[in-house]
Amino acid sequence: METILGLCIGIGLSAACGFRVFVPLLVMSIAAITGLFEPSKGLEWLAMPAVCIALGIATVCEIAAYYIPWVDNVLDTIATPAAMVAGTLSTMAVSSGEMSQFASWASAIIVGGGTAGAVQMGTVAVRAVSTATTGGVANPVVSTGEWIGAAVLSVLSLIVPVLVVVVVIIAVIWMARWVSRKKSENTHATTTL
Repeated sequence: METILGLCIGIGLSAACGFRVFVPLLVMSIAAITGLFEPSKGLEWLAMPAVCIALGIATVCEIAAYYIPWVDNVLDTIATPAAMVAGTLSTMAVSSGEMSQFASWASAIIVGGGTAGAVQMGTVAVRAVSTATTGGVANPVVSTGEWIGAAVLSVLSLIVPVLVVVVVIIAVIWMARWVSRKKSENTHATTTL
């Protein structure tokens, strides 16, 4: 049961990494410092105050950079592999001692990295649609939603992980349908011109 709960927490944190790379790591670090969360063996560095400060600075810089026009689109190129690494680390940090090291890392890479990558690809698609349809004017609204989503998902992942997994699955399905609908609307609008 502990393994399943750990994977649920990992999925929620990994999904949050898909929105913003550093927000979930910062939340985990704050929770580890305050004693609300104990990272798995080998990732105890999350509980170091210096790491928390560095993650805080990185989080502020990442959030601010997404409000700069065109920089947000460039950051998506860098953020995709970074989100997958952060998702893997987040899932590994909550893995239980019941699994072997190999199984822990394998599930962290597959579940954590895969979830973070899927959510990040969705945010890239949403930003592309936003840029194409509004010339980038709506991108700050998208950025605000992403960092708020990352913060809320991160906190809720540590509090109600099973609920977060259900919400993440629903959100990914909704996002995929929304992007598909927008793309077909753009294709239809271009062909009628």
